[in-house]
Amino acid sequence: MLPAKRRPATEAEAAALASGIRLRIIRLTFSEALTNKELAERLGRDPATTLHHVRKLVETGFLAAQPPRRGARGAREIPYLSTGLSWTLDSCGDKGVEQAVLEAYLAEIAETGFEGVHQSRLVVQVAPEERAELETRLNALLEEFRARPRRPGAERTAVYLATYPST
Repeated sequence: MLPAKRRPATEAEAAALASGIRLRIIRLTFSEALTNKELAERLGRDPATTLHHVRKLVETGFLAAQPPRRGARGAREIPYLSTGLSWTLDSCGDKGVEQAVLEAYLAEIAETGFEGVHQSRLVVQVAPEERAELETRLNALLEEFRARPRRPGAERTAVYLATYPST
């Protein structure tokens, strides 16, 4: 079941999504609230730079601050959790967003290595009206799995899917 029709991203939302780092922050906070420091460590980035991206994602509604907690040294830390907004938006072919999605994917694969990556590639022939059906059905399958309740011990699995004309 697909979410209600995806709405077009606003200019501010599309600009926020047009960053591979921001897309990775959204993914990292999908099921676990993380502080800016934790995000910076996982991304191998400077905390000040990461904070800039976190603030932009909070400002545009992609992240929500969670109740503050005490860190290892007693400092007050604010964890952030993804709101899921990115899944309800259509980037309308925004080239900046499309490029950021690929950039985030390549960075995550570089970190993970190819040991756990299962890839397949094929070319199918579909009429123009069938392409929309193919994409709708693929999205419905992804939405079905995304909407399942979170279970303790379940493994987080990332999916990258692209359809494109094959010449």
